[in-house]
Amino acid sequence: MNQMAPVKTGLTAEVAEFVVRTEGSTLSEELVAVGKKSILDGFGLALSGSVARSGALVRQHLDDLSLGDGKATVIGGGRKVAPRFAAFANGVGIHADDYDDTQLAVAKDRVYGLLTHPTAPALPAALAMAEVTGASGADFMLAYHLGVEVECKIAEAINPRHYQTGFHATATCGTFAAAAAASRLSGFDVETTQRALSIAGSQSAGLRENFGTMTKPFHAGKASESGVAAAQFAAYGWTATSKILEAPRGFFSAAGGGYDPAAIEGRLGKPWTFVNPGVSIKPHPSGSLTHPGMTEMLRLIRENGIRAEDVVHVRVGTNSNMPNALIHHRPTDELQAKFSMEFCMAILLLEGRAGLAEFTDEVVARDDVKAMIEKVDFVIDDEAEAAGYHLMTTIIDIDLKDGRRISGRADFGKGSPAFPMSYDEVADKFRENAEFAGMSRQKADEIVELVRVLETLPSVDPITRLLITV
Repeated sequence: MNQMAPVKTGLTAEVAEFVVRTEGSTLSEELVAVGKKSILDGFGLALSGSVARSGALVRQHLDDLSLGDGKATVIGGGRKVAPRFAAFANGVGIHADDYDDTQLAVAKDRVYGLLTHPTAPALPAALAMAEVTGASGADFMLAYHLGVEVECKIAEAINPRHYQTGFHATATCGTFAAAAAASRLSGFDVETTQRALSIAGSQSAGLRENFGTMTKPFHAGKASESGVAAAQFAAYGWTATSKILEAPRGFFSAAGGGYDPAAIEGRLGKPWTFVNPGVSIKPHPSGSLTHPGMTEMLRLIRENGIRAEDVVHVRVGTNSNMPNALIHHRPTDELQAKFSMEFCMAILLLEGRAGLAEFTDEVVARDDVKAMIEKVDFVIDDEAEAAGYHLMTTIIDIDLKDGRRISGRADFGKGSPAFPMSYDEVADKFRENAEFAGMSRQKADEIVELVRVLETLPSVDPITRLLITV
């Protein structure tokens, strides 16, 4: 890596220097530990996502491209393709069930870090490029961390208008994550990395109107693919601006109407977002904003012995931004159910759980589910609004037939830094997702242990050889 003194000439250059000059030896034990949890989680989600309906369509797409052989693994099926297409397939897979990790925010107006899912675009790009370059486990892990940090700090900095008016930050900011990871593993200097980021910026896209459809995970896959492609074109010598982030016609201005320089300038890795404010890992395959309410609902059910047949009415109050994402009040299929607060509350009351088996078209269509949904009111609550948009404050009131009202409040859900999942708990989630995809328990256990010692591996090959189900 280039170790010359910094020569920053703008924000894009500062980001590029961070990507080029950060050394793996500077990663703290805490950062490495939390990163491994999200990496393992991402692998499991790519496996379960490979057997989603979208997984079959992705494989059809790869067939139609007539790609031939490549060096990068498509998780779940065992085929090898060019790195950009492996990044696409695995990015779609990780985000297919909306079960992947989520950035938190620092500023109260940042709308929960714009609900950016950091691993879905960053991990597939880093894995694909690590395979084709023969990178060590430590280098792969560093590239992943660099991608996540770039993605999260860009999301933290851009004006909240970006998300509120319809952009999907996982897609838009995630493109920069993939470009950063791919650039690092390509061994680029600062100038080439700047060009890769700028090429990525012109491919940054994704609209929230597609939430509840296959196009939402398409966003994550396309972001990962676009970042890898951007790095490849930069390596060819493709030209691009040196200031894609900060320019008057650049990303921050065009996509958000501006940004907060204090949220990103001099802040990359200071602290790392993974450490503060942290990243949440999901215990349920639904939109992040449902999780505080789901965690609290489960607690209320268990502590009060609540039975579905005794419920008369449920009021769920949140701030005014949460209904902007949880848009499906009467879902008709599993993808809409992931963005339905009403469904998530109803299924917990009926089943006491909400995993992959509950988020299916068949369950959504059940008469008892529809009837319970009718008892749930999802409203804007003054107390939740006052708490700030960086929180996911959810206030629940359950009215029972015996006249009791059971109430609770949560700002965060299980899996958040405030209520974290341990590595072993994430490993259990990984095993469930791997089993869902048809992987043997022995293979799954081997992957769990390899990720645990990821920084010691001479390459990622021992892991990618196992990330197949055939």
